[in-house]
Amino acid sequence: MKATEFHFRTVKESPAEAEISSHKLLIRAGMIRKIGSGIYVLLPLGLLVLQKIEKIIREEMSSVGALEMLTPMVQPSEYWKESGRFEVMGEELMRIEDRHGRPFVLQPTSEEIFVEIAKHELKSWKSLPKIWFQIQTKFRDERRPRFGLLRAREFIMKDAYSFDVDEISAQKTYERMFNAYENIFSRIGLNYKIVLADSGNIGGKLSHEFHVLADAGEDELGFAEGSDFAANLELIPVNKKLSSKASTALKDFSLRDTPGVKACSEVAKFLGEDISNILKSLLLSVVVDGQQKFVMLLLRADRRLNELKLKKLELFTGHWRFASEDEVKACCGASSGFIGPKFSESNVTIIADYEVLEMSNFVIGANINGKHFVGSNWGRDIKNPDIEADFRYAENGDHSPDGAGKISIKRGIEVGHTFFLGRKYSDAMNARFSTQDGTNRSFEMGCFGIGVSRILAAAVEQTNDEKGIVWPFSIAPFSVVICPINYRNSSVVKEESDRLYAKIMAHDYSVLLDDRGERVGVMLAEWELVGIPIRILISTKLVETNSVEVFCRRSLETHTVGIDKCIDHIRSMSK
Repeated sequence: MKATEFHFRTVKESPAEAEISSHKLLIRAGMIRKIGSGIYVLLPLGLLVLQKIEKIIREEMSSVGALEMLTPMVQPSEYWKESGRFEVMGEELMRIEDRHGRPFVLQPTSEEIFVEIAKHELKSWKSLPKIWFQIQTKFRDERRPRFGLLRAREFIMKDAYSFDVDEISAQKTYERMFNAYENIFSRIGLNYKIVLADSGNIGGKLSHEFHVLADAGEDELGFAEGSDFAANLELIPVNKKLSSKASTALKDFSLRDTPGVKACSEVAKFLGEDISNILKSLLLSVVVDGQQKFVMLLLRADRRLNELKLKKLELFTGHWRFASEDEVKACCGASSGFIGPKFSESNVTIIADYEVLEMSNFVIGANINGKHFVGSNWGRDIKNPDIEADFRYAENGDHSPDGAGKISIKRGIEVGHTFFLGRKYSDAMNARFSTQDGTNRSFEMGCFGIGVSRILAAAVEQTNDEKGIVWPFSIAPFSVVICPINYRNSSVVKEESDRLYAKIMAHDYSVLLDDRGERVGVMLAEWELVGIPIRILISTKLVETNSVEVFCRRSLETHTVGIDKCIDHIRSMSK
């Protein structure tokens, strides 16, 4: 295509709300435009990238026998009520009514509709296994849309659903789809990692996330130094130490004034203590057998509470919340920031993180406003906790659960997720098929998602520099851009540019000829911002020597190449 027949418009300044590189660069490069909170238009350049990603996905889905269909974005709410997710999805599920007052939802994912279709289309075991997929617009009413396409409300997703006769067959399908996902992300050309993950409100027995590694990633991932173990940080267990803690000389237990000092970091600074020696106490309200009771969680102050782990503890399987300030004062006699586990008598259940039990001579709130205890020790000054458990996030340097060295933490952007669902949805929606022996049985299912539009942003986050975007060759809007100097005024430049343009197209490379007549500095800067992998410069002087300059966007290297060798050079750079 020629630039005068195309449309793109770059901008110099990033929007004020853009916080991360991909948001800034996709707008500056003319890939996307915002039209509402978390809602973006994909302009021609951005759509070309999206279509290349979709092409790779479709080819790999076809390779495992997946069949494409398309479900409506607007779905009757009755199916979501039948599955039980109408309420579980909360406010992210956009609920609407038509003119007759009939309730609908905008699909955030599509398990319900695919199960409904399977119920009517797959009547017999002879029809199985089946994998259906779609690439369709989704909508999630994010509380705080941000980061451009990384956390948009409307987005493009590839979602696939598998239906099998039994768990063994479903596991084989899961493995085939897992391998297809590896092929997809390898072909796209990004540095990605696969980690064990929580199934969340999708549900199921097994789940893996595919993450593009990038500093702007919202997810923290833990990797073992000496093995292939990898998991989302929220899932990594921190095991109780088997060895006894080191013997430490006990200090005097005493009450200290800490006027107006509530935050753990402030307490540490005021008392001259290391933050790791401060005990953080959190009061929660829990409903057990219909009765409200209070639970105090004890955590080292430099550690983070992992609510996902907390929800898996027996006490927290029902309703629970953090206690209000009035409840804290009524229960402990002091404000938040001054509470601790030392009670003369109390009905509060004390739950300590494993690591807390290794502490000695530590600082706790005194349950008196403006006061803390120092030199606290278990057994001597405070009774041992009622329950010991793991409810913190793993940290850099923690031991890997598989014993293979220590955990290293990196940030990632989730771009794919696979779920082994089992019969969760087929049971809930009574989706059954006739087995070979004539009985009826629920489908065994898998669910497989890829954030197609999210990959645009993830790719830019991982591959950019001070000049702009650096697209992987496989998904760049154009593989090659030809930049002629004086295209409109030099017949020899125009003739050679047109000839090379036709030759490159004939070799099935996507190529753009910049025939706009822009000043050379502007032209080159724009294409570096857009991130086209290969740029070919043609000038009168170069034509006289029967050569061109070939610039590689990734390496920033420029080579003068004979025109007759240009295709070979492009081919070697595209590998």
